Amino acid sequence: MGVIKRYMAFVKPYRWRIIGTLLIGIIKFAIPLLIPFLMKYVIDDIIAVSDMTADEKTHKLMITMIIMLVIFAVIRPPIEYYRQYFAQWTASKILYDIRDRLYTHIQKLSFKFYSNTRAGEVISRVINDVESTKDFVITGLMNLWLDAATVVIAIGIMLTMDIPLTFVSLAVFPLYIISVRYFFGNLRRLTRERSQALAEVQSYLHERVQGMSVIKSFAIEDHEQIQFDKNNSKFLQKAIKHTSWTAKAFAVVNTITDIAPLIVIAYAGYQVIHGNLTLGTMVAFMGYVERLYNPLRRLVNSSTTLTQSIASMDRVFELADEKYDIDDAPDAFEVNEVKGNIQFDDVTFAYDKDEKPVLTNINLNVKQGETIALVGMSGGGKSSLVSLIPRFYDVSEGAVLLDGTDIRKFKVRSLRDKIGMVLQDNILFSDSVKENILLGEPESTEEEVIRAAKAANAHDFIMGLPNGYETTVGERGVKLSGGQKQRVAIARVFLKNPPILILDEATSALDLESEHLIQEALDKLAKNRTTFVIAHRLSTITHADRIVLIEHGKIVEVGTHQELMEKKGHYYNLFQVQQLS
Repeated sequence: MGVIKRYMAFVKPYRWRIIGTLLIGIIKFAIPLLIPFLMKYVIDDIIAVSDMTADEKTHKLMITMIIMLVIFAVIRPPIEYYRQYFAQWTASKILYDIRDRLYTHIQKLSFKFYSNTRAGEVISRVINDVESTKDFVITGLMNLWLDAATVVIAIGIMLTMDIPLTFVSLAVFPLYIISVRYFFGNLRRLTRERSQALAEVQSYLHERVQGMSVIKSFAIEDHEQIQFDKNNSKFLQKAIKHTSWTAKAFAVVNTITDIAPLIVIAYAGYQVIHGNLTLGTMVAFMGYVERLYNPLRRLVNSSTTLTQSIASMDRVFELADEKYDIDDAPDAFEVNEVKGNIQFDDVTFAYDKDEKPVLTNINLNVKQGETIALVGMSGGGKSSLVSLIPRFYDVSEGAVLLDGTDIRKFKVRSLRDKIGMVLQDNILFSDSVKENILLGEPESTEEEVIRAAKAANAHDFIMGLPNGYETTVGERGVKLSGGQKQRVAIARVFLKNPPILILDEATSALDLESEHLIQEALDKLAKNRTTFVIAHRLSTITHADRIVLIEHGKIVEVGTHQELMEKKGHYYNLFQVQQLS
């Protein structure tokens, strides 16, 4: 199977440790096989011997039991410990490598992927599905082989004791194989459907927990409970269907394996009665039959577990196979010195090939250090335009040039390293204020962090927090006000010190005091940088070198504030409406 072959690539670096664990495990599983043989020896060679006195039998029994005690109480415990330790260590390391590779992968996936995929779905695959594959290592690569070795050793010992009775013991074996093949044919599909339904519940829950403020503010708890119940019920149906099929498999297989000892008792009892078999051999065979069919019963459970693991592998590698919409060209090179000249050369852009373009034939030449304000009604394409500069998306037609070079020729990370962004809703991570500012340049010193915070007009409010720069801000910065979050976001761009700056609605929805402090910081930040400003409030961008009015994905007007006001076109009308408001 292709999915198992791919998974084995992660297993390969640890193959010698797995082999070592198997060898230790064979010893661990072989030791209990001494018990039935011990019972035969005690019955036939000690208890049933007529020419030995009671004291001689007792002495022989004590010596035998002391030897067994050393094997079971002294030798076996460390073997058991190291088998468990190495098995879990190896499996955990393999899972670590897979998650590490997946995290690298999901960081390279484009905004397009995340706009079409629930966050909870991604998290479920990286956490739950990867964790489920651990059973493939523990069960499929270790326990399954150890159980198989136990069966082979048990059959080998039984053959040395009585060949016909051994074949009688294996009489139901063909029925066992047929039933396993029949019942576990559909289990992989059922397990995959169950996992998908669980991921959907997790995705729904993840979204609702994040948006709990919306649920409470609209008082729609009852409605949301109904919606959650629908998702939860879907998972319940898939889980019950999976459980029903598994339960049937267990019922049939366990019935078959339970019949085997009955057949052995009947045949062995008949042979003992007629003097063809010793009582000790019969007792020993009963012990070995139990040890023969116990691993086979476990194999049914293992099959269920392995099916779950393989279904989870399918989901893990499905995520791993997601193509990168934005990737480095084979001959891509690093962006080194950046002046900041940006040109949109006949750019057309659509989010999907089948959708109508959101930008059409955009031509705009921006000079180094120039501040360009993008204005227009919502949905006109302003944010789409600036998202092309850091290659969050690639143009459908035309090209975006940086200092005369098509940005698709640069390595993506080096390009984005030269661009700073302050958005309307900046995301802060649930770390300290200091750690959030350090995202701009993780290797910066504490003095540089403070300097950046002061430049962003954030230092004073930070010092007023309970633990200053070490204060944790909560998930998405929930413990800070909107204005405080914006100033922390501006501070990390100051720390990054990029030559190109994008400000997307950075001062909207703020109180007047916060807006004044942030606008002051942004003006300072934009100095001597090529800057793109998106703003609905036109009074905040009258100072821009040029104002670009975009409507329905096209540039309608370009000029300074004064030029556009004198033109008395679309911009003039928009400005007059806002002034009246």
